[in-house]
Amino acid sequence: MTTTASGSSFLSRNWFWLFVSISGVYVILPFLAPVFMALGWNGMGRVIYFIYSFLCHQLPQRSYFLFGQHFTYPLAQIQQVTGVSDPNNFFALRSFIGNPEMGWKVAWSDRMISMFTSIPLFALVWYPLRRWIKALPWWVFILMILPVALDGTTHFISDFNGIGQGFRDTNLWLATLTKGVFSPAFYAGDAWGSFNSITRLLTGILFGMGIVWFGFPYLEEQF
Repeated sequence: MTTTASGSSFLSRNWFWLFVSISGVYVILPFLAPVFMALGWNGMGRVIYFIYSFLCHQLPQRSYFLFGQHFTYPLAQIQQVTGVSDPNNFFALRSFIGNPEMGWKVAWSDRMISMFTSIPLFALVWYPLRRWIKALPWWVFILMILPVALDGTTHFISDFNGIGQGFRDTNLWLATLTKGVFSPAFYAGDAWGSFNSITRLLTGILFGMGIVWFGFPYLEEQF
């Protein structure tokens, strides 16, 4: 057997576990950044923050914090701690990674966590059931990834009005539609349990499920 044939045979037998291993490292590393910072291994932590800064906006008000007083923090509190008076100072905001009192932020945002962590997790669910799960029709796949695209796009458009000042920051439109039945904290901001945090979590999970359910049966056939 040639080297090429041997490599192809290995990939055919192990493609799934190679994917899970590589994607697992990819989604675990952002969580190691706050772990390293909490342990005092600042150099290693900052390397991870730097690498993932090319993959995510890393805005602290849309990130999870570990080892601190709270899981998330509002923009106003982050501005107070950092001294960044202008909320549109994007690079100054994203450079804040935390402190011993507030904890240290995960190296990518809540949306990135839900989108990409859900892929290897759903893959592990799919694998033992793969013989009984048929691939999603393409139109169902589109419906599953459309919500995260809509949510991300509306946030992007909203931020043109200023970070923390757009229609997705106040969600007054939602308060009007629901006649304000929920608390003000549900509508405004990005705190854990708010509308924005819930939609980013759920649409990201739906995205990951769609990727696996649509793509992995085809990969199984190819390998």
